Amino acid sequence: MEVVKVLHMNKGDGETSYAKNSTVQSKIISTAKPAIEEAILGILCEKVPESIGIADLGCSSGPNSLLVISEIMDIIHARCRNLDCPSPEFRVSLNDLPGNDFNSIFETLPAFFKKQKQEKGIGFGRCYVSAVAGSFYDRLFPDKSLHFVHSSSSLHWLSQVPPVLESNAIPAALNKGKIYISKSSPQCVLDAYSVQFQNNFSMFLRSRAAEMVAGGRMVLSFMGRSSIDPTTEESCYHWELLAQALMSMVTEGLIEEEKLDSFNAPYYGPCPEEIKMEIQKEGSFIIDRLDHFEIDWDGGVEELTSTMSLPLARGQRVAKTIRAVVESMFELHFGRGIMDLLFTRYAEIVDGYLSKNSANYINLVISIIKKDN
Repeated sequence: MEVVKVLHMNKGDGETSYAKNSTVQSKIISTAKPAIEEAILGILCEKVPESIGIADLGCSSGPNSLLVISEIMDIIHARCRNLDCPSPEFRVSLNDLPGNDFNSIFETLPAFFKKQKQEKGIGFGRCYVSAVAGSFYDRLFPDKSLHFVHSSSSLHWLSQVPPVLESNAIPAALNKGKIYISKSSPQCVLDAYSVQFQNNFSMFLRSRAAEMVAGGRMVLSFMGRSSIDPTTEESCYHWELLAQALMSMVTEGLIEEEKLDSFNAPYYGPCPEEIKMEIQKEGSFIIDRLDHFEIDWDGGVEELTSTMSLPLARGQRVAKTIRAVVESMFELHFGRGIMDLLFTRYAEIVDGYLSKNSANYINLVISIIKKDN
């Protein structure tokens, strides 16, 4: 699977779009607000730069894409008012993979700027917004051009499926009936995912270290786990239930068993210890804070059906959220024709699980500072 070419959130603003199904990600952004404000004020503690470079990595599309940028600019403008100094020039870069729906973001920019000015009295005449398509596991920006980097709900996506899981020398049934780490996964599968995350996160840190000014800050939030055990339910059970939905379709002959056994998600939810280890090993950043928060699988917000104005079942809300994120990959591998049935079945399984259990994602939020050297 070529993740760079395949992975993107569902485009547009239809019922299965990411724009309509990103409440969980919005909640995650909210948990990072204190860390973002603290980091921005840390950058401005001595003086306000004349021009400030800001990058949002994994910006996706929909209402969340400009939410963080708006909050960052609000913080900076407020700080400048307190210091009685002019606001800086803003160089804002929105990054995601090439398949991202950048067009929809830029179509909303004029209305976004107008609303900001009307509601907050903030002029954006010196704000320059650009799209940067490419993987954040490589270089994206010129040397020492960024003051603040933000990324939310993105770094749990790997640049590729761990190579050992796609090797012809390894049987596809190595992780039989599963699409990610599971209690039944052999140790070599767990190790392969961990190594791939370590390699990716190290590449991410090295790239940003070259692109950021000394004293620049990064605030990163992504799915993870609080335990060192990668097979805990908080880490992977939403994938386990999706695998159950697929297996039920294998049993009915709707999907070939080999198709299921050969799919592995390019995803990894790390624990804090793994993150600390890679940051310390790379050596360019100081950890300022590292927190974790629990987020309900369905975002904790009731959504109404479009036809009867009745609340959707929790399983339906979870399934819509997951579908908006993973459908591009699943459609390529399993075929477009089964998508509706797959996520209907997944919704039923999730609803049954949530009727007996509470379920939360673990969201990690880390703030780090670029060293002077």
